[in-house]
Amino acid sequence: MKKAVMYGAGNIGRGFIGQLFSQSGYHVVFIDIVKDTVDMLNQDGCYPIRIARKEGYEEMIVDHVSAVNGNDFQETAEVISKADIMATAVGVNVLPYIVDVVTAGIKKRYDAGNHTPLNIIICENLIDANKYFEKVLKEKLPEEIHPWFDETIGLVEASIGRMVPVMTSEMKGDNPLRVYVEEYDVLPVDKKGFRGEIPYVKNMVPYEPFDFYIQRKLYMHNMAHAMTAYLGKYKGYEFIWQACMDPAIKVLVMKALSESSLAMSKEHGEDMTALSCHSEDLLYRFQNPSLGDTVNRVGRDTKRKLSPEDRLVGAAKLCDKNKILPASICLGIAAGFLFEAPQDAGSDQVDQTVQEQGIDNAITMVCDIPKESKLHSMIKDYYIMLKESSSLEMITASVEIIKNKWIKSRIEYI
Repeated sequence: MKKAVMYGAGNIGRGFIGQLFSQSGYHVVFIDIVKDTVDMLNQDGCYPIRIARKEGYEEMIVDHVSAVNGNDFQETAEVISKADIMATAVGVNVLPYIVDVVTAGIKKRYDAGNHTPLNIIICENLIDANKYFEKVLKEKLPEEIHPWFDETIGLVEASIGRMVPVMTSEMKGDNPLRVYVEEYDVLPVDKKGFRGEIPYVKNMVPYEPFDFYIQRKLYMHNMAHAMTAYLGKYKGYEFIWQACMDPAIKVLVMKALSESSLAMSKEHGEDMTALSCHSEDLLYRFQNPSLGDTVNRVGRDTKRKLSPEDRLVGAAKLCDKNKILPASICLGIAAGFLFEAPQDAGSDQVDQTVQEQGIDNAITMVCDIPKESKLHSMIKDYYIMLKESSSLEMITASVEIIKNKWIKSRIEYI
């Protein structure tokens, strides 16, 4: 039986990629540092997944699995060296910490004279993740290996669209390995990243060029998800599905998706009808109460999510580049500056910056948006409205007023 290595046995690792590998005929070896998870995977050789639908759920078993402890450097490197396919889902902040052992596994493969391609699917929320991973791996490998690496090791970006909430004890029930996931299970990947023949993985769809799919995930899915969380928090909701059912929030998020869709269509020459359908599908999926996803989880790590190239500010800048006025997206950014979540260093840092520097400077420092720009002006205007406890219904009407103001003053934004 062919072997797939899944680095990261968290919600995406078990709840998405590991499932697809198993359903494609692979024995899946998870690598993780949580001892209890590793021990249970080895003991049971399987784990349950619940497909959450609005009307309930369906449980399935993912089998042919085992695990190694990522703290065991030698065993981890050995498993990687013998993999037929591999994926990572460890999180952007953890990725640098697995470089040494992945490098060691690749070096073992080279020393054994193995010229069979190893494709590594990188399932991280990081634009150009393949370029980053190539750079850090090559820095650790001897230069004489680089030509072999270029021919043999495929670094494949992926766009993770499946939503998997943080699991509570109640959701896990009688099995700590249980994962709740939504029904959506398509895995778009970068076709040009593969080396050798593209391996079969269920529901994996290779695309080229891939930039569009990475941006669609970040500037539509992630943008709308974060905006729903920030506006939901503003109105006092606990769950994403509750926020998305609020008429005012739903209208504002759909307007933001329309702005991003127009920019994506212009930037990549993609069909606007398909992008509009994707927007409607996203909002439908956000309303799934069975996922139990909270506004605190989706909104947390605010400093990163408001950073210059991330979901909200990146989408606004793409709109600006393509002469689309991102009035609704700017409202989402403003709401992000007011977001607070328990034990979230990211929102604490943003709040501290606002308190110490004022909102004018905070917008520039956090988002890298110049004070004299229209984006800065819109974000500041919305922030003041939200701070003054204006109703979202009133703010919804103001979106059109602010749009008209800028259209009149900047004729190119018609």
